Amino acid sequence: MEYDLIDNTEYEDIKKVLLDCLPADVVNCYSLEVFNGAKEVLINEKLTEKTVQLLDEDDYVLQQVTSKKREDADREIEFSDRQLAVIKAMEKVLQHCHSEGIGLIGYSDELVAYPANCKNIEQASEFCLEINTSHTYKGA
Repeated sequence: MEYDLIDNTEYEDIKKVLLDCLPADVVNCYSLEVFNGAKEVLINEKLTEKTVQLLDEDDYVLQQVTSKKREDADREIEFSDRQLAVIKAMEKVLQHCHSEGIGLIGYSDELVAYPANCKNIEQASEFCLEINTSHTYKGA
């Protein structure tokens, strides 16, 4: 679940939201002051497994922090917080693609976008647009 903190949120209100959060939850801040206040709460209250992110007006993640115990941070072999933020941003982009009627399909080793309202996928190739994936996508 995601929680949004409005501008000028007080320390105690931030603390209440963070204490109510589950490890999979994310707390969004839209100002640097609130984001820094949330980080201060994480540190002062020694809260762990809490994620706070600073978003811009278009909901893009500018900064993100996830609190952990030192031993948890040392043993981490999964995606980093930064990598998870990028994946979450990509998922948001894909949601926007879906809502705007853009489908994605793998042809060979490239990612190709096509209008999702194409009834016949074989005819979609004339409308396809190759996406610059910065060499991060490989077709199946």
